[in-house]
Amino acid sequence: MIRIFIGFDQVEAVAWHTLTQSIIERTTVPVSITPIKISMIPEYNRPRNPKQSNEFSFSRFLVPHLCNYEGWGLFMDCDMMFRADVKELWDLRDDTKSVQVVKHDYTPKNQTKFLGAIQYPYPRKNWSSVMLFNCGHVDCQRLTPSLINNGDPMMLHRMGWTSDECIGELPSEWNHLVGEYPYREDAKNVHWTVGGPYFNEFSKADYHEEWFEMRDKMTHCTQMENRDAG
Repeated sequence: MIRIFIGFDQVEAVAWHTLTQSIIERTTVPVSITPIKISMIPEYNRPRNPKQSNEFSFSRFLVPHLCNYEGWGLFMDCDMMFRADVKELWDLRDDTKSVQVVKHDYTPKNQTKFLGAIQYPYPRKNWSSVMLFNCGHVDCQRLTPSLINNGDPMMLHRMGWTSDECIGELPSEWNHLVGEYPYREDAKNVHWTVGGPYFNEFSKADYHEEWFEMRDKMTHCTQMENRDAG
């Protein structure tokens, strides 16, 4: 069973459900998908930071805690879409690492992103948008609710809770930043970090046709008159 945790924010609810559809559509093994929604996590009480662009900026680091510091867990932002089998990503687990990420090294092209949010540049930006957690690792055991509620924001996102040697690298196609990187056909997980096609101003972003097709599958319901036609 692949344990997947996806950040949930009502302002992008359709993105969450469409990402879930894309995972279900392509997986060849059982998956468990859990929303990271702060109202569902009573031990999370960190005040919202004005710099946060979504509700799960810090609650994402509770994945090891939610897994009882056992096994593995995959965290993802909701503004993504899988174009490949999540099992391929899961099979990249390395027991010698505390966490595995795509190690982006870029400066954002834009000063703002969706809904006018400021695009803050900082080292290791977007490393935490896809994290494959080795939840039982001694460093992941440091990610307690107390640390998540009170720890320095940049320490969390820059992986200061673990050593550099324990941060494993995932291939870049598993967190392709749309709008920051050129279009690539082999992207396995696309990430609309600037703004997804569900926002009017980004409706023509790269991969938008695939996203709308996946959204339509997510909202599909076969009616009686169409039942025989499949």
